[in-house]
Amino acid sequence: MSAPLTSLLDAPVAARPLPARTFWRRALRHRSFVVGGVLTLLVLASALLSLVWTPWSPYEIDIAAKLKPPSAAHWLGTDSFGRDIVSLLLAGARSTILVGIIAVSIGLTFGVCLGLIAAARRGWTEEIIMRFSDFTFAFPAVLSAIMLAAVVGPGMVTSIVAIGIFQVPTLTRLTRGSANAIWAREFVLAARAAGKGAFRITIEHVLPNILSILIVQATIQFALAILAEAALSYLGLGTQPPQPSWGRMLNDAQTLLFQSPMLAVYPGAAIAIAVLGLNLLGDGLRDLLDPRLARER
Repeated sequence: MSAPLTSLLDAPVAARPLPARTFWRRALRHRSFVVGGVLTLLVLASALLSLVWTPWSPYEIDIAAKLKPPSAAHWLGTDSFGRDIVSLLLAGARSTILVGIIAVSIGLTFGVCLGLIAAARRGWTEEIIMRFSDFTFAFPAVLSAIMLAAVVGPGMVTSIVAIGIFQVPTLTRLTRGSANAIWAREFVLAARAAGKGAFRITIEHVLPNILSILIVQATIQFALAILAEAALSYLGLGTQPPQPSWGRMLNDAQTLLFQSPMLAVYPGAAIAIAVLGLNLLGDGLRDLLDPRLARER
């Protein structure tokens, strides 16, 4: 058997992606992917729509119209400050998505880089990076936000940094474990024997073969970032007024649970829809991108 054919057979299945048409044909038959994709697109569309249009200004206070029931003018009613609930939900989606995207990007950037370095260098470099990850695990997003708020004050930037730091160790461990498995494969050993350096092997062979795992994990981390942002805003450490936030809406509604319980239901349902959609999308992507699961379907 010739050397090129041997290297082709030794290459992992993930290195030979399915054609785009085949992928989308299978994706449209996958219930979890379809439902998750629809819910996620609904949240993203709401955030994009709020950039150009909302029924009312989410910043305008009208005390005379406070706690109005749903009507033709205010589809879901108004809050205790007379602000339109639909407008607040749309603008809150924008804040939540913005915090989630930036925080996950921070986690991916640092986590993936550190994980790849740990897998490529091994030895003391790997030990230092992994002990750093263990140390970072001791500071969850809420605790990090409290410490940052004590130094620079609460706000959206504080929540982004706190959530981003919390994402790093998880993605570092995942990247390092997945990369170690690829470094042990025969085609990587062949690349090393051919004279390729660690950096080139990481970029050309390791990273492409763990990319699907990282994409799936990114959707899950995005859902966790949305939950963390809502929790921080609820505690007053995240997005500050007058900028709308789903967590802030929950905080404002807690004193009116018996008078107007729907004020808490609407943002709670929005958070649940966003998190459920991303989790279902992540499950669907895992099934579609895993070649072993693809053969079983």
